[in-house]
Amino acid sequence: SDKIEDELEMTTVCHRPEGLEQLEAQTNFTKRELQVLYRGFKNECPSGVVNEETFKQIYAQFFPHGDASMYAHYLFNAFDSAQNGSVKFEDFVMALSILLRGTVHEKLRWTFNLYDINKDGLINKEEMMDIVKAIYDMMGKYTYPVLKEDAPRQHVEVFFQKMDKNKDGVVTLDEFIESCQE
Repeated sequence: SDKIEDELEMTTVCHRPEGLEQLEAQTNFTKRELQVLYRGFKNECPSGVVNEETFKQIYAQFFPHGDASMYAHYLFNAFDSAQNGSVKFEDFVMALSILLRGTVHEKLRWTFNLYDINKDGLINKEEMMDIVKAIYDMMGKYTYPVLKEDAPRQHVEVFFQKMDKNKDGVVTLDEFIESCQE
């Protein structure tokens, strides 16, 4: 039975991040902060890799009154920089570094990438609608004031009126950044 256990252990995908020095150079975190983040990450994900299901479970804990699964799906795709279905510690830390300590431009680029679901470099109304619905679902039925059925659609219309500068039905990264900085 030892042999079987050894083989099981070998097949469990374990990922160790590259040196903390390298991550320290690539992020806005100190080595000490990276060590603390790594400990927390390994605690939640002993294999060193997070799949989408685990990500959704972790994220759901923060939104007990709503259904966070769809928003977590989009968020997972934004964290999964290699688009290979898993988020390693490096992916997690790079995103966190941008979101917590990046420049305004870096944060906006990251957010644009989150909204650009099909990764074609544009945000269309369908993508924006999917994200907005996911946010409303995540916030749950207890969001005040009670929202009307067409609230997500109105939200998207307002977004496009502000963002779609040339009125071509899609929002580019440049339009997104320009609008947000106004």
